[in-house]
Amino acid sequence: MTTLNKVGLAKRLGRLPNLTVTVFGDFSVDAYWSICAGTDQVSVETGLPVQEVSRQRYGLGGAGDVASAVVALGVGVVRAVGVCGQDPFGPQMLRDMDALGIVHEGMIVLPPPWETLVYAKPYVGAKEGSRLDFGSMGELPEGTVELLAGLFEEAARASDAVIINQQIRSGLYTPQLIDRINAAIAANPGTVFVVDTRNLGVPFPTAVLKLNCREATAFFGEQPLDDIADEDAMVLARQIADATHSAVFLTRGANGLVVASGEDVQYVLPIDTGPKVDTVGAGDVVTATIAALMAAGAGATEAAQAANLAASVSVRVLQATGTDAVTPSAVLRALDDDVIYAPGLADDPTRATLITGTEYELVPPDQLGAGNVEHVIFDHDGTLSTLRQGWEDIMAPMMLRAVLGPMYGKTRPSVVSDVKRQIAEFIDRTTGIQTLVQMKGLIDLVREWGFVPDDEILDEHGYKAIYNDLLLQRVQVRINKIRLGQLAREDFHIKNAIPLLRALRDAGLVLHLASGTDQADVIAEANELGFGEFFGERIYGSTGHIEHDAKKVVIDGIISQIGLDGSKILTFGDGPVEMRETRRIGGTSVGVCSDEIRRYGFNMAKRRRLIRGGAHLLIPDFSDLDSLFRVLGLDARPSKAKY
Repeated sequence: MTTLNKVGLAKRLGRLPNLTVTVFGDFSVDAYWSICAGTDQVSVETGLPVQEVSRQRYGLGGAGDVASAVVALGVGVVRAVGVCGQDPFGPQMLRDMDALGIVHEGMIVLPPPWETLVYAKPYVGAKEGSRLDFGSMGELPEGTVELLAGLFEEAARASDAVIINQQIRSGLYTPQLIDRINAAIAANPGTVFVVDTRNLGVPFPTAVLKLNCREATAFFGEQPLDDIADEDAMVLARQIADATHSAVFLTRGANGLVVASGEDVQYVLPIDTGPKVDTVGAGDVVTATIAALMAAGAGATEAAQAANLAASVSVRVLQATGTDAVTPSAVLRALDDDVIYAPGLADDPTRATLITGTEYELVPPDQLGAGNVEHVIFDHDGTLSTLRQGWEDIMAPMMLRAVLGPMYGKTRPSVVSDVKRQIAEFIDRTTGIQTLVQMKGLIDLVREWGFVPDDEILDEHGYKAIYNDLLLQRVQVRINKIRLGQLAREDFHIKNAIPLLRALRDAGLVLHLASGTDQADVIAEANELGFGEFFGERIYGSTGHIEHDAKKVVIDGIISQIGLDGSKILTFGDGPVEMRETRRIGGTSVGVCSDEIRRYGFNMAKRRRLIRGGAHLLIPDFSDLDSLFRVLGLDARPSKAKY
């Protein structure tokens, strides 16, 4: 599969100012109403509570949202063809188009009783209430269809791409108009036509088709489903493409998207956007990006990858469609974001592919290529060492105190529960990265909840100092027990860690230790546990700078200084960071899913994180070294000596 890079994507995006894209379909206005919570005003006439709107804002919706995204992407001329009413929302729609520079001579303003479509979305705080839809949804006035057909035909001749958007069951898309549109598509083979229809089926069989999961699963008359497995999505996209003889883009929300074109079917991995997203408008962004990129000469796979990036930008905009955020620079920046590997498999252990005779899970089910490995990188905490086992139990309460600040012990239990849940999600998502980066995220949480005055919020170094002091107290207690002979070093080793390191070293492989823990601490703890001799000076940790990620630095350093290709690097770790970085350069990543309390056996929460991070192989511990080396294709011969 062709992988996008910044140079290639920038070149495509650079062509967009020279293009013309027309959006045809059901235009609407999106209304956002912020409702005051807890007001005690009561209507004198009805005796019912009054809902006070503290803020209202309006923007283009439906086909207008698609047009907004096309504008944001930098297309030179964006045209709109559709209808609106003379009611107050019709002029509002045209003013919004003027503000964005959308050419709307193709918008027919219909007299009463026709009314502009409006989707009103009331919010109480961050919670969205039931949407209110109003406007005309019946037959168009006589003669309007003929006018629209003529405008569409002119747009087809004058545009590089035309997007056909359908939102409501009745209205524009009469049999007469559908026939005229199909004739215009046939007459303009040089124009890209992209269709996004909610419930029309496929009235435009030769156009590029964008479907969500429900639309795709209902395509052949089956029961619609909200989601299907990765493999099933690829098969279905291929079947639809075969039936329509055109490119098909199947969007799958948090599971990325699938694109089928000709003989080629590709799965485009989702982007890690964090736990807070607003998916409204993401589909419109995908449609807009597909049309714009294909008009600029991109193939279907390249357009799908760009659309995936653009959608990842838009969903991070809350309580709005996010279309205005998908600028070329934002889409290019999204290339640096982390992708999520095999999200469906990560969430469903029943689909695991186990290697016969072992407890090892292969992701995906194919052969590993680690036979040429020369360098082996180890994460420390949770991969080799359990000295810091339970760090989450220290970080979570520490973060809770930081977020609640003066309201700690004084606020409602429901609020505390919400904060704790958000902290747990954050810790789960950031496991394996530098503590300093986690503390940077803590600052965002503190500001978001607003319990702590701005002038009392610490910086990331201040919060890290609090956390480190608490954690190191626990670590020191454990180290003291080792020194006093109350516990052995091996009590804090993942099972068989030392025999693994010895076998790899004796085979002539170069071993590196990389950790998100402060460098001085990881060196001290590695030496305390007897790991240091295997790594020498090749122990790396955090240096107090957010941009210095030890795991990334080690991998990049090996590649650049020694001139190796990535296939000669093997990484063992229990966090997504080292998995992603290793996969990124073509190395082999082994996810260690150990239960850190027992020091062996599977921890299923780790399994999920490691698959999403990009692990090729999942193992519970190092107890079966013969099988491990056989599966990896290594020549190393593990020692039979035990502790």
